[in-house]
This record gives sequence, structure tokens and C-alpha cells, in this order.
Amino acid sequence: MKTKSPELIAAYQFCQQLAQSHYENFPVASIVLPKRLRQAISVIYAFARTADDFADEGTLSNEQRLQQLDDYRESLLAIGQHNYQGTVPIFIALADVIHNFSLPLKLFEDLLSAFKQDVIKNRYENFNTVLDYCTRSANPVGRLLLYLEGNITPLQLEQSDAICTALQLINFCQDIEQDYHEQDRIYIPQDELICLGLTESDLINLNSKKIAPLLRSLYYRSQQMLASGYTLGMGLSGRIGWEVRAMTLSGIHTLVLLQQQSDDHLLTRPRLGKAMLFKIMANSLSKSYYQHACHKLFQRLDHNR
Repeated sequence: MKTKSPELIAAYQFCQQLAQSHYENFPVASIVLPKRLRQAISVIYAFARTADDFADEGTLSNEQRLQQLDDYRESLLAIGQHNYQGTVPIFIALADVIHNFSLPLKLFEDLLSAFKQDVIKNRYENFNTVLDYCTRSANPVGRLLLYLEGNITPLQLEQSDAICTALQLINFCQDIEQDYHEQDRIYIPQDELICLGLTESDLINLNSKKIAPLLRSLYYRSQQMLASGYTLGMGLSGRIGWEVRAMTLSGIHTLVLLQQQSDDHLLTRPRLGKAMLFKIMANSLSKSYYQHACHKLFQRLDHNR
């Protein structure tokens, strides 16, 4: 095994610290993964997190945000040409990860494309345009996780896409108020609002009864995607299978919590408590337990519709 340089070791440490400093609803570089994969996922997360911040955080102009994302793309292309000469820790580590695991550069370019879209687009005409965004903002992360494992099939990639898109849709439903107030961004399809006679102000009304039919429709579409992809976790072995099962179960549990809320309070963001997270990790340890847990949760979702 090739010895890592002090510069590369420091770059990996930087990425791991960044990943650990951010809270997400779903696991990031979970401790259940072997160190080699945990480090690689932390690097991918660091790349995505910082690029996403370029689009959303701070007081930069749109031109400055787009320039930062273009700079990231130039560094990414240099990595693809085995010619990265910079000193940015994230790209030093990312070059090592991309080459060691033969990761497709296009997946990283897709992420940057989605972040650039966040800068210039804040409304979505219909559900297909939302799905197109998810294809570039969420699905690449799941695919990269599978490529780290290796020996993947086209079916597994499709299942991963279904899970990642569903998780993204669930986040959109949870973050309606935050996206609107902080970024003036709405991911709820505009044509569906118009069809129901709703306005944007209805989306942020404390009483969510008027938008309940639309949100519950999005919940159901998310459920269908999770149902079509959840068996991915049963086809993956080892710790990475455990991680995928835990991520999927977390999403299904969150969807159940969303669905259980009354029509008047659908904008309240549910949280998975420690006891629930422990239960999720325990059920994810065994493929049979995981399958049984998923079936029970899908039955609850069907019963409550």
C-alpha cells in the first residue's frame, strides 16, 4: 500500500472534521463503515457541502457564486486529467479518492450543475423539472456510494436513484418554510399549486390545511419511490449494506412521521429521536429485520393514506 504524504493525511483530516461538524437527517460517513470508506465518503461530503454553500450561504452576488462553482469545476477537470496542482485540502483528498476508486467525474459535475441551478432558478414549473433537479442534486451521492463499494449492477443504480430522489423530496416537504424565507426558493411544482387554486403564500401559512392534499400527494410519490428502491439494502453485504439500509429506513420513518401529522400542522419538521435512531440501526444490521421493518412501515403508510 502506498504511504500517504503528510499533505494528503492533513487533507483527509480536514474533510472528516468538516463532515462531522454538520448535522444532517440522514447518516454521513457513519461509524459503521470501515475507515477506508468512511474517509472517502467524508471527502465526497466535504466537496458537496462546500459547493452547496457557495450557492446558498453568505452575501455574495450571483456572479460571484457562479464563479466559485466554476472554479470548483476547473479543479475537478484538472483531477480528471491527473493534473491538479492546487493546495485546497478538499481537492487534494478528492483526487486521491477519485483515482483510487475510479469514480466517474460526471457525477461530481452533475452536483455542481445542480448547485449552479440553485443560484439562477428558484421556482419549478412541474414535477418533471423537480425530478430533473433531483437527478443531479441527490442521485449522484447515492451512485458514488455504490461505486465506492464496486461490483454494482444497473438495477442497483436505479434503486439507488429511487431512494435518493425520494429522500430529496421528503426534505423539500420538510423545508418549505426555510427554503422560502432564507433563499426565496420553492421546490413544490408550480403547476400543481395553480391546479389546486393555491398561491405561494398558502405554502407558508401556519395552518397547512389548504396545501395538505398537495403535500400528501408528494408524500405518496416519495413512498412509491422508496418502495421501488428499498430492496437495494438487501442486495448489499457488509457494512456498506448496513449503511444503505439505515439511510433508507431513516427516510421511511421520517415519511411516516410526516404522514401522521394533522393537516393543520404539516409544516412542523419531525425529528428522529435517539431511541428511534438506535432502533433503525438495530433493524438495519440484519437484512431480514430490515425487510420486515420496511414492510411494516409501508403498511402503516398505506393504512394512513
